[in-house]
Amino acid sequence: MRHREPLVASLVLAFAGAASAQPAKVTADTLARGRYLVEEAGQCQDCHTPRDQKGQFVKQQWLLGSELMFKPTIPMPWMAMAPPIAGLPTLTRDQAVRFLMTGERPGKPAVTPPMPEYRFSKADAEAMAAYLKSLAR
Repeated sequence: MRHREPLVASLVLAFAGAASAQPAKVTADTLARGRYLVEEAGQCQDCHTPRDQKGQFVKQQWLLGSELMFKPTIPMPWMAMAPPIAGLPTLTRDQAVRFLMTGERPGKPAVTPPMPEYRFSKADAEAMAAYLKSLAR
């Protein structure tokens, strides 16, 4: 029977490792932190939410992408349209976390101006991704 102990221990460690690789359960506190980071620290709505004729955000289109209201004054690579980020339609949760930590996108070059290359911590990026994912329509 002793020869089974290493096998059992290996299985326990494998399952424990797999369980810890899963994202933590999303709590109300995590969503609140993510919302704060998206809206206050990142100011994501400034580019990713359209505005009305008075310059107010169109709340019904919150973080659903928008044409940028400004342009560079010198020639440079430029994104004229900010894509939708509510619900993370183009990124998985893990891809979004990596993007918010490094500025790297899967299969694409680093971000294009005016998007900044954020360097959020893993915990902050996870909270932001959870919040953005929660906005799926």
